Amino acid sequence: MDNAKPWLLEIRLFKVKPGSREEFDRISREGTIPLMRRLGITVLAHGPSLNNENGYFLLRAFSSEQERVERSQSVYATDEWLAEYDGPVTAMIEDYDTSVFAADPAELGRLIR
Repeated sequence: MDNAKPWLLEIRLFKVKPGSREEFDRISREGTIPLMRRLGITVLAHGPSLNNENGYFLLRAFSSEQERVERSQSVYATDEWLAEYDGPVTAMIEDYDTSVFAADPAELGRLIR
């Protein structure tokens, strides 16, 4: 990571349909998160929300907004996503929100140690 410039952190908060969070987490751990990492996305954390039984979060880091958009779009264009995850994952999501904010490199370094 470049310690000279801020990184962008993206947090996605998903609201999954009741009763689907365990399967959503399994697909994330075994499939979609490894796919993102193979495509060069830095996934810092993900998992079920502790305060919402239908909540799930995904925290990722990017070097720029352009990288965030391009790498995110690359996931959804893969044959793997389209064949294995698009239908099941989309069917489990009721809603989601994305927030992007700048992170000091020193602080980010502490997060990923």
